[in-house]
Amino acid sequence: MLDEEPGRKRRRLWVHPIVAQRPHKGQFHKLYSDLRQDPLKFKSYCRMSIETFDYLLICLHPDLNFMDTWMRRSISPEQRLLVTLRFLATGNSFASLHFEFLLGISTISGIVCHTCKVIWQRLREAVMPTPTAADWLRIADGFYQSAQFPNCIGALDGKHIRVKKPPHSGSRYFNYKQYFSVVLMALADSNYKFVIVDIGAYGSTSDSRIFSVSRMGERLRQTQLALPEPSRLPGSAGPPAPFVIVADEGFALSPHLMRPFPRRDLDVRKRIFNYRLTRARRYVECAFGILSSKWRVFQSSIQMKPDNATLVIQACVMLHNFTRIHDASTDADLGLNMTSSVSLDLSRPGRPGTAGLAVRELFADYFSSPEGALSWQMDAIRVSR
Repeated sequence: MLDEEPGRKRRRLWVHPIVAQRPHKGQFHKLYSDLRQDPLKFKSYCRMSIETFDYLLICLHPDLNFMDTWMRRSISPEQRLLVTLRFLATGNSFASLHFEFLLGISTISGIVCHTCKVIWQRLREAVMPTPTAADWLRIADGFYQSAQFPNCIGALDGKHIRVKKPPHSGSRYFNYKQYFSVVLMALADSNYKFVIVDIGAYGSTSDSRIFSVSRMGERLRQTQLALPEPSRLPGSAGPPAPFVIVADEGFALSPHLMRPFPRRDLDVRKRIFNYRLTRARRYVECAFGILSSKWRVFQSSIQMKPDNATLVIQACVMLHNFTRIHDASTDADLGLNMTSSVSLDLSRPGRPGTAGLAVRELFADYFSSPEGALSWQMDAIRVSR
């Protein structure tokens, strides 16, 4: 008889008697068919409609379908997807899901990680493709219609996702909010969908630094984002304005990234610009709110290694866009031309941010002009004082 490996605990049971009852007492086998008879309950359970779930299953089926063996039957794609959605929708521990679905804890862990990876790989090109110039124009039109901010191609911000402290990580994941996290950096449109994301940066890193070293920031600096050519602001006879991203004070000003004026010594014109920028920037904050509300795995610390936590975040981002597209109709979440002598030469030399300052001044002048002013903006800045 071969000696057992030293230090390895001998397995008492091949399948625990409780787990063996899965075909009769597991939550999938007892509840799934009943849930499909009640669309409202199904959506509450899975965070998407039955039709959307079925379409998602079709998209993922090739990578979730495994062969049966002579030792055991494989877990069906439907059950794999349901277990993963339930984890993302509730944030319940794998031990808790073990007693609900009567699957092994390690089995659930493997299912969740694999399914999240498949969701990211299968859905990415469909729900978050690389934007083209036509896409940027459509996004800009959405911001102008919804937030009255012209030439805006997205709202940018970072969200700290709480994670368990990785071993031997020091303070790399410890953020200024006094907990351990990885960062989801996202650019959102006016429909609360994510356009570009960067996931997994250390929580201790600033938003500006994360953006500058991300592929998104690098492509923006190198003019590789296929942005449309600068165009005049609506109703204005001034110089063409570039298409810009709106962000908060945590980001560096540049010709294609607008941040508010510093809060000291603000005159009326600067206060109006800050108000108008904030109205556009709120869309990324709302997108994060919808994401966290629907997928409550973000409501508490993700008890996984950083690489696996990144897979979870990637899957939730894809599912967020997927449900915004397919469940949008039922989702309850949610005068005188003024000329200017200012020449916007975006390539002129000078200290960093000089061209960005000129672009911000152009937008500030426009928002205070008869062509760009809103009827309520003066009342809004008085209330916010």
